[in-house]
Amino acid sequence: MQFGIFTVGDIAPDPTTGHTQSEAERISNLVRIGQRADEVGLDVFALGEHHNPPFIPSSPPTLLSTVAALTKQIILSTSITLMTTNDPVKIAEDYAMLQHMAKGRLDLMVGRGNTVPVYPWFGKDIRQGVALALENYNLLHRLWREDVVDWEGSFRTPLQGFTSTPRPLDDVPPFVWHGSIRTPEIAEQAAFYGNGYFANHILAPNFHFKPLVDFYRERFEHYGHGTSDQAIVGLGGQAFIAKRSQDAVKTFRPYFENYPVFRGSSLDDFMKSTPLSVGSPQEIIDKTLTFQDGFGDYQRQLFSVDSMGLPVEMALEQVELLGTEVVPVLRKEMAARRAPGVPDAPTHSSLITKKYGDGEPRQPRPNPNRGDNLSGTSPYQDSDPAVEARFPVAV
Repeated sequence: MQFGIFTVGDIAPDPTTGHTQSEAERISNLVRIGQRADEVGLDVFALGEHHNPPFIPSSPPTLLSTVAALTKQIILSTSITLMTTNDPVKIAEDYAMLQHMAKGRLDLMVGRGNTVPVYPWFGKDIRQGVALALENYNLLHRLWREDVVDWEGSFRTPLQGFTSTPRPLDDVPPFVWHGSIRTPEIAEQAAFYGNGYFANHILAPNFHFKPLVDFYRERFEHYGHGTSDQAIVGLGGQAFIAKRSQDAVKTFRPYFENYPVFRGSSLDDFMKSTPLSVGSPQEIIDKTLTFQDGFGDYQRQLFSVDSMGLPVEMALEQVELLGTEVVPVLRKEMAARRAPGVPDAPTHSSLITKKYGDGEPRQPRPNPNRGDNLSGTSPYQDSDPAVEARFPVAV
C-alpha cells in the first residue's frame, strides 16, 4: 500500500493573517513540501497541472525534476496530466526525460481535467473532451512501447516514422493511473490497458465514486488482467491533523470556511458527509479505514494537506504528522485487513522484473545520424530490423 500527498498548487489568502503567498514563494514551498514528504517516509508526492490563476503548476515536469534532485526514495507523480490539451508526443518526451532524471521514481496520472477555459486556450473543443482523452492516451501508450510509430488520428497531424526520445528508462514506461470522477469511458480505458484507476475521493458525499471504481474493477477482470479485487485502485483524500481533535477543528475552520470552494458550507457537516478528515491522528486513521471498508482493498492513498492558504510551516507540520503518526498505523492496519492475492501498486523495479525477469534491462543506443536525422532506417542499434522508419518525402 502506498501513501502520500498530492497538491493542486493553489494560492489563497491566509484568513488568519491576510498574507497571500507570491508565486515565487508557493513554488519554493512546494519543493519544500516534497522534500519533507520524502524525509518522513511517505511513498508518493503528486503535483497537479493547471494553467489558470490561482494555481501555479503549469509545468509539472519542471517542478518534479527539482524535487527528484533533492529527494532519495519518494515516487513522483502527477495528480493530473491533462490528456486533452497536451500533445501526447510532448507528454511522451517530457515524462520519459523526467523518469530518467528521477532514476525511475516516477509514474503518471492522466485525465481530462475540470477547467472549462483551458480547452480553447490550447486550441481544443471541450465538446470533444472524452474523445481527445481517449485518442491521445492511445497514442501515448504506443509512443512509449514502439521504437517507430506510424499513426493517424482525428486531433493532431499524422506521425510517420516517428521515434519518441528519450526512450523510457530501461525501456519500461512509467506506470499510468487514469484519474476520473465522472467518466466511465476513462475507467474503461484504464481497465483495457490494465492501468491504474484513481478516484479523487474528496468534495463529493462519502463513497460517491464507488460505482465508477466497481465498474473499473469489473472491466479490469473482463480484459483478463486479473480478478476484480486485483485491479489497481487509488483514492484521494483531504486531511487536517492536530494532536487533539478540538485543536484541529478550531485551527482548520477559518481556512475551510473562507475558501471560495467551500464558502457557505459548514465544516462540521462537511466532515460528517464527505471524506474530509479533520481531527487527531487516530480520527484520521479511523476515517481512512472506512475507505477500505467501502471501496475494497486498494493500492494508493493520497491526501491533500497544503491547500486553502495554509502557511507553509503548517503544511509541513501536516506532512510530518501524516508521515510519523498516521501512515505507520494505516500501513499495519490495512495490511492486516488485506485479502490474499491483492497486488501492490506497480513500481519501476517491479515492472522491470515483470518484463525482464532476471535479465538485464534494455539500454537503447541510437544509430548515427546524418545531421538532421538517422543515417539508416532503424533508430536504435538493437531495434527490430523488420521495423523500418520510413520518413516523409518532400515533394
